[in-house]
Amino acid sequence: MKEDKIFKTTLIMSGVFIALLIILILYSLFKGSYLSIKQNGFNFLTGKEWDPVSEKFGLLPFLVGTLLTSVLSLLISIPFALSIAIFSAIYLKKSFTGKILNYLTDLLSGIPSVIYGFWGLYFFVPIIRKLEISLGILPYGVGIITASLILSIMIIPYTSSIAREVINLVPSELIEAGYAMGATTYDVIKKIILPYAKSGIFAGILLSFGRAFGETMAVTMVIGNSNTLPKNIFSPANTMASIIANEFTEATKNSHLSSLIEVGLWLFLITFVINFIGQTIIKKFAPEGGK
Repeated sequence: MKEDKIFKTTLIMSGVFIALLIILILYSLFKGSYLSIKQNGFNFLTGKEWDPVSEKFGLLPFLVGTLLTSVLSLLISIPFALSIAIFSAIYLKKSFTGKILNYLTDLLSGIPSVIYGFWGLYFFVPIIRKLEISLGILPYGVGIITASLILSIMIIPYTSSIAREVINLVPSELIEAGYAMGATTYDVIKKIILPYAKSGIFAGILLSFGRAFGETMAVTMVIGNSNTLPKNIFSPANTMASIIANEFTEATKNSHLSSLIEVGLWLFLITFVINFIGQTIIKKFAPEGGK
């Protein structure tokens, strides 16, 4: 009885602390961006021009750049991440090779983002530049597609590790029943394992999307740092996180600094909404036993 009371008290205190922390972050961001909100209003969201000299600030180029890099990286990474998860959790579940594969995959998440950025500059940029020349496009090398490729590698461990764990949680009775009815391994994976684990797999995909959405250093190094609206996936661009990293220390005008803080405010709010929607979907499609 005493242990339950301590547990409930700790749980309540933790919830209050987290809620207070979120409120303080929102308050700080709103306070810092108040000048920009007052001057720019709703035009900040729809504006296409970012010119600190003439004090014109528009978020749209960075919002588009963030969404393009995040969505593209997610689309590229999902097939590889799910393949790794299924292969290691089913075909190599108890083997030494499977353990090595899991370790190497998880190791990717521990590599500093600046290392990914350097690697992208020396490995992906020359490849993309040759591709652009062959397609008759200006050979920048850096741009949306380069940043997306780097991000896709960075977020693979997040999707694959969570997918692997939820696949391992599928009741063995269901799997054995499938085999007993004459189903092949492919049928068991398609009709039993993946439907049962879909909410957990979606949680991993959501975590990967959030990781890609807020990534800063690696993207800053390979995206081209252009403040204009990208025309295609080969165009240099900027993301909401990279524009803050590039200009925050150089912002001398109050309006410029406040606009950068407002970019951070919108980045925080969009991430919060994405996570809320994702959690709602996860609860909706969760197995009956997990509700």
